[in-house]
Amino acid sequence: MAALELSKELVAPLDKVWDIVGDLDREPEFWHGTKSIRNINKNGNTVERDVVIAFKNSVCREIVQLDPKKRINIRILSGPIRGTKTITLISANNNTTTVTVHWKINLSGFYKLFSGMITKHIHKGTEEALERISKKLSQSQ
Repeated sequence: MAALELSKELVAPLDKVWDIVGDLDREPEFWHGTKSIRNINKNGNTVERDVVIAFKNSVCREIVQLDPKKRINIRILSGPIRGTKTITLISANNNTTTVTVHWKINLSGFYKLFSGMITKHIHKGTEEALERISKKLSQSQ
């Protein structure tokens, strides 16, 4: 199992950060490893969805649990990647919010052969996503 954790302090209040991070349909705008999303079912703060990822346009089935303004827990149930991606938001004060992304994943099938390369790709993609979110927030202020 690969585990990654990255954090970034964003110069924006919690509400503004949540408006971006909590809008699941905008995920491909910031997370370029996510090509498209098809929501299957929504029940309150729980969403079941299929996500097409950049790895050969593979599809991952996910269950997303929103804990508004605190956390997004994504369970990746099937596809080449399985495990969890948890995004946690912590407001340090009225103007800064720390976003932490924690991955715990296993690769399945053919993808196991490239686990080191894929893990590095996910790490870089997470850094870039946090940077894109930061830039979007600075543009809206």
